[in-house]
Amino acid sequence: MTFNDVFKSSFLDSFSSFSLLDTALCLGAAFVIGLFIFYVYQKTYSGVLYSRSFNVSLVAILMVTTLVICGVTSNVVLSLGMVGALSIVRFRTAVKDPMDLVFLFWAIAEGILCGASLLPLALLGCPILGIFLLVFANHQQKDNPYLIIVRLMDGELEQKIEGYIRSEVKKMQLKSKTVTGEAGTEVIYEIRPKDNDSAFVNRISGMQGVESAVMVSYDGNYAA
Repeated sequence: MTFNDVFKSSFLDSFSSFSLLDTALCLGAAFVIGLFIFYVYQKTYSGVLYSRSFNVSLVAILMVTTLVICGVTSNVVLSLGMVGALSIVRFRTAVKDPMDLVFLFWAIAEGILCGASLLPLALLGCPILGIFLLVFANHQQKDNPYLIIVRLMDGELEQKIEGYIRSEVKKMQLKSKTVTGEAGTEVIYEIRPKDNDSAFVNRISGMQGVESAVMVSYDGNYAA
């Protein structure tokens, strides 16, 4: 028995023939799962601007991955060509929100499972992950963190402003300080307000020597 005979019997025969019905079933299941992921992402998104295009792309990625895996598992030549094609692809789109990255990998994983005809596993894992994300992603902290940005015309007021803020909040921490000469001083504090009360910001803004006072929500990475 030659090497070609061994290759054909043990490798080529392991690839199943193309089935239009199986492919349609896998794509249908992928579409249903994609709609579920679309719904979960929409309900759990907590950023500033909800991106519908990114959400739609999750469904598209899931179905494209399913289609690719269906083709790879049915044709060895296509599988080798696909490996070569993907090796030269570079994705440069930055995903800033960690939750977006979770949903992206979830869509790809479900697409692989659907394309490999592992529909029971795909259908079982989908609601489990969905419920997990719905429960924990929507969980609100008792003490929401905020950033307060104060611009001072006189840098000597910094200690006074800091002491006043400290008396009005549960916790505070200096995050940034910028001194711009004649333009004054800008200080940024991370704070935990008492009962989410923001009235003290108005009082700070009205103090003599304070140019402006801004309070924004904060998640640890970026202002929301």
